[in-house]
Amino acid sequence: MADWNDRARDVIVAILGGGRGSRLDPLTRMRAKPAVPIAGKYRLIDIPISNAIHSGMERMLVLTQFNSNSLHRHLNQTYKFDIFSRGFVRLLAAQQTPVHDGWFQGTADAVRRNLGTLCGLDGDLVLILAGDHMYRMDYRAMLRDHLEADADVTLSVLPCSEQEIAGFGAVRVDDKGEVLEFREKPRTPEAREGMTVAPELLAARGVGADRPYLASMGIYLFNKQVLVDCLDNDLVDFGNDVIPAAVGKSRVQAHLFDGYWRDIGTIRAFYDAHMDMVLPEPPFDWYDQEWPFYTHPRYLPGSQLRGCRFNDTLLAGGATILESTIEQSVIGIRTTMNKATVRRTLIMGAEEDPPPVVPGGPPIGIGEGSLIQDAIIDLNARIGRNVRIVNKDDVKEADGAVWVIRDGIVVVPKNASIPDGTTI
Repeated sequence: MADWNDRARDVIVAILGGGRGSRLDPLTRMRAKPAVPIAGKYRLIDIPISNAIHSGMERMLVLTQFNSNSLHRHLNQTYKFDIFSRGFVRLLAAQQTPVHDGWFQGTADAVRRNLGTLCGLDGDLVLILAGDHMYRMDYRAMLRDHLEADADVTLSVLPCSEQEIAGFGAVRVDDKGEVLEFREKPRTPEAREGMTVAPELLAARGVGADRPYLASMGIYLFNKQVLVDCLDNDLVDFGNDVIPAAVGKSRVQAHLFDGYWRDIGTIRAFYDAHMDMVLPEPPFDWYDQEWPFYTHPRYLPGSQLRGCRFNDTLLAGGATILESTIEQSVIGIRTTMNKATVRRTLIMGAEEDPPPVVPGGPPIGIGEGSLIQDAIIDLNARIGRNVRIVNKDDVKEADGAVWVIRDGIVVVPKNASIPDGTTI
């Protein structure tokens, strides 16, 4: 990969994180979507940034506009390159200019509004990534396919089934991997007609016939001038507008990726990703020593545990858990819990400097005698004694004063306080 390593250093990486993230509400009420905590100690933004660093692509721009303060703080505290490196991670928030005075209108518009910055950097390739996907990828393999095909644009694609393709952009390719057609979210059999991939092409990559469709992963590698040309219009979104318009006009290539990948765009997807982490044989490994994920360094002590029972649990540092039972759950940093039971739940834990305790209210953490299952508990939440968060009536959607239910998952927002004896 020597030649690709040399070319990788000149790739400019643009990470899209500007959307309101309404489908992840309430987790995005107080933070940008890429700043949402994941896996007990990371943030979503750490995934694409870590992948880019390991791929030798260290010049990164993060495009955002909503609730960007915590994201900005995380980037500044985490990604510090030395003075002898060309690397940087720079946040570009939406701003008023003499040319533009409104919000980004979509992913393509966000990049268009920052073309001046992109074009001011050395290098003739731009890698565009989403800030809300969970996967491990060496982008140099995508770069290799792009250069060997002499492509103008390369899309990373994932083999998937007929049921799965309805939620993604479908890509039809020829026997050399060139994209012939792009259809956004083909939900009906008629819309999917003709979009399957030749079985021999998939078999050559070790992919079975049960996944005959290729889904766009929202990862795009552009020749810089082609990107400028593709955005010389009023198109606002890459998946819906720019990529379909480029097919047939530019040489668009597909890069096949066949690893674990999840779009963390909804509460259900976010919850399911965490439940994947606590399977006996998790499909996604956070512990690869050759490819670790980076995050803000915290100098936390080991977790203090006494009289507890754990089963299929991911436990982060700095926790204090006493006489509790935890099953199939992810327990985040600085979690405190006393004589409680937690099942199939993500507890994000607490920040270093949480808001002060409300007089008369419960302290941060999970109170004595409480039962929580099938839930997401955001940072700094205060769960009182003998609280039951169980959704026993299997409600799919609901809104309470200090909680919500989304797709059957109870979510307690950041800094919320649940009084003693509450049942949800």
